[in-house]
Amino acid sequence: MSARVPGRRIVLLRHGRTAWNAEKRIQGQLDVELDATGIEQAQAVAPLVAALEPALVRSSDLARARLTAETVAKVAGLEPTYDERLREFRLGDYQGLTHAELEARDPAAFGRFQRGEWDEIPGAEAPAAVAARFAAAVSDLAAALGPGETGVAVSHGAATRSGLVAFLGWPLELAHDLRALGNCARVVLEERSTGQWALAAYNI
Repeated sequence: MSARVPGRRIVLLRHGRTAWNAEKRIQGQLDVELDATGIEQAQAVAPLVAALEPALVRSSDLARARLTAETVAKVAGLEPTYDERLREFRLGDYQGLTHAELEARDPAAFGRFQRGEWDEIPGAEAPAAVAARFAAAVSDLAAALGPGETGVAVSHGAATRSGLVAFLGWPLELAHDLRALGNCARVVLEERSTGQWALAAYNI
């Protein structure tokens, strides 16, 4: 009887806090650095992720994700690599606005934004496109892992939710049913003996 091949594991990690997160200002793909709290969050989560002995750390190339990934990778004794497919949604005309500013400008549009109905945001990426690029990046990360190895992908809240459901083969609409990820919160995916991937933990 052959020994069971250990399953792989993927950790999806949201970046630490930025000043814009604290202000409820829409970031999208604008390149905003971590604030002091965000740096502390990255330093706090790094040993928790490193304890999983990751083999690879990949990250969005946006600054807030890069610094988070570099902090984790340093504790794990690794060098991160960067993949623009892990970027946040490009949110077009809404980028740079606070929630209050968008609500004052267009209450109906703000309501759609809060519900995650982002298809009609001027200049924004389509949710299906974001989900597809993110899921492809996670699939490539999985393919680079050996049996029993763990990979880490550092990214952003909304992109992670959409990409997660796409990677698992769920309907994209289910992303709306997932709670927003906290800064430096983690999603854990584990490979079953069948080769399929399962959601093991969310927003930890």
